[in-house]
Amino acid sequence: MYESRDFSAMPILADALQDAGCDSTDVLDHCRGPGPHVRGCWVVDLVLGKE
Repeated sequence: MYESRDFSAMPILADALQDAGCDSTDVLDHCRGPGPHVRGCWVVDLVLGKE
């Protein structure tokens, strides 16, 4: 997603994060929202450990 800049899988990321125990409505709602999602998205950066 980060390298290809194809963010169509953001809802799938939300499901995976929720399955892993994430209960942050900010994170889950952002992933499931319409975007626009871009490289440097705070959720993707957070998951990847980028600063």
